[in-house]
Amino acid sequence: MILILLLTLLLTACGHPKHAQVSVPPPPPIQAKSSSETAENIPPSTAPATKRSAANKPRPNDKTQNNAQDNKVAETADLAEPTIPPNATPIATETGLASWYGPPYHNRRGSNGEVYNMHAMTAAHRTYPLGSIVRVTNVKTGHSALVRITDRGPFIPGRVLDLSLAAARQVDVVQPGVAEVRVELMQSGASAEFAGKWAVQIGGFPDENAANKLADHLTRRYRTAKVLRFASPAGDWWIRVRVADDDHKRAQQLAAETQTPEGAVFLVRLD
Repeated sequence: MILILLLTLLLTACGHPKHAQVSVPPPPPIQAKSSSETAENIPPSTAPATKRSAANKPRPNDKTQNNAQDNKVAETADLAEPTIPPNATPIATETGLASWYGPPYHNRRGSNGEVYNMHAMTAAHRTYPLGSIVRVTNVKTGHSALVRITDRGPFIPGRVLDLSLAAARQVDVVQPGVAEVRVELMQSGASAEFAGKWAVQIGGFPDENAANKLADHLTRRYRTAKVLRFASPAGDWWIRVRVADDDHKRAQQLAAETQTPEGAVFLVRLD
């Protein structure tokens, strides 16, 4: 009986399935892309950047190229001799001494507001309107050039014109420093007569105190005048007196009445 009971229990146990432990292998590793999957198959937004060879470098923008060429042409034109109509005749003529100026005035702003370039064909004159074109002829050598008036000066008695370095070379003034020239006003920037803005310029004074003393005296004497004092790039001191309304007749009268032991008195046009 015991044996029969044991056999019965054994058969009952074998009827319930056992839960086997299953070992699941890990997923296969990601395989590298084949050689056929090149950058050509990658969308442009994700394709890696490649180094450009010199042959593949982008060409400069045509507009940028044109602007650079235009600037170069404009710069060359600024340095070139100005032109006048072939049938132009002199409006006014004077003869006197011409000098030239370069450093320390180079790259400083001139009377017309432009930055002075000693390599351009320009000049300084005390009374011709700014923007005028004059023909300068060396009386001795006969060499001549056309220049544009962009500045005021020279403020030295006996001199009528201050040439840029480029203009001075063309009319043989660089070597001697000063030469007698004939100045012909060929094209006026404005009315060459008495209309315009006029003033009196006095100097230069090597001593600032002397300039201040005379400026104070002129301020007390001419209460309606505006007296300015300033240092030039050369280091000397100048006084400029602007009369009421910048009137030519008043400025001329003030110049005739003013005397100074230092410097000189000049009638100057401002425009």
